[in-house]
Amino acid sequence: MDILLIFLLAIIIDFVFGDPPDVVHPVAWMGRVVSYLRKKLKSRHHIVQFIYGTGMVLFVMGLFAVPVYFGLQFLSNFNTAAYIAAGAVILKLSFSVKGLRRAALVTKGHLLQDRLDKARFELRSLVSRDTGKLTRPRIISAAVESVAENISDSFVAPLFYFLLFGVPGAVAYRAVNTLDAIIGYHGEYEYLGKFAGRLDDVLNFIPARLTALFLVLAAFLARKNGRRSWQIALREHSRTASPNAGWPMAAMAGALNIKLEKTGQYELGEALTALQPATIDGALKLMYIAAALWILTCGLAGGIYLVLAT
Repeated sequence: MDILLIFLLAIIIDFVFGDPPDVVHPVAWMGRVVSYLRKKLKSRHHIVQFIYGTGMVLFVMGLFAVPVYFGLQFLSNFNTAAYIAAGAVILKLSFSVKGLRRAALVTKGHLLQDRLDKARFELRSLVSRDTGKLTRPRIISAAVESVAENISDSFVAPLFYFLLFGVPGAVAYRAVNTLDAIIGYHGEYEYLGKFAGRLDDVLNFIPARLTALFLVLAAFLARKNGRRSWQIALREHSRTASPNAGWPMAAMAGALNIKLEKTGQYELGEALTALQPATIDGALKLMYIAAALWILTCGLAGGIYLVLAT
């Protein structure tokens, strides 16, 4: 029962309060630790980079997940209410729905006012690509892609690992995902992020496909093109470099009858409907329905576990 209470309270905290400032957000702390450790590596040798990068992953995972594990163990023996409250707050910090919605709507607001430079600037909080030269349609496309992908990375996946391994599992997943975002890139230090990137791919394999399924169901419930969402997800998910990101993005493209494009890298869906600021609203609606379906699924899984445990 404690696990279910932690889960429900974490959801409420996110929907009511959203994310705290970066100065107190553990994900921001993870980013600072990773950036510090990255600067300490001077060698460009592939083997040295790979070994160092693997050590970074294990160190950062342990640095954040191990204290959470022992801290919650202590609280569970000391005070149940404190254990539930602390567990809920930490779990909430591993995922975000309200923060994603806010960033997407701020971008949309700038587009409605034709403030393209500000829209490009705001978009940097959603995507890792260079936004400086994106046209209006490309800004909308990037925002919708980010909403789709982050449903998986920032909501479905953390709660998936919470179901399997508790709050420390969600924290460990967030550490890997953060490492991949910071060092999992190509270039002269490509091998530094190899382990983080591959581990992130493995960890997101199931959540990404679950997210695509929930988006298809959300499309049916929202009276969007659910059938096309399913078809595009199956047909075009492999067009992205990531083995996982294409699933939710393709499902979103099919549901909204739009084409999502990252210039020179991939195109998902068909341009049956023009990209407009309102397209972002459609993506957010599907995001909330998919999130609700995942919450119900997690609650059902928790209930079944309680029944079997008793």
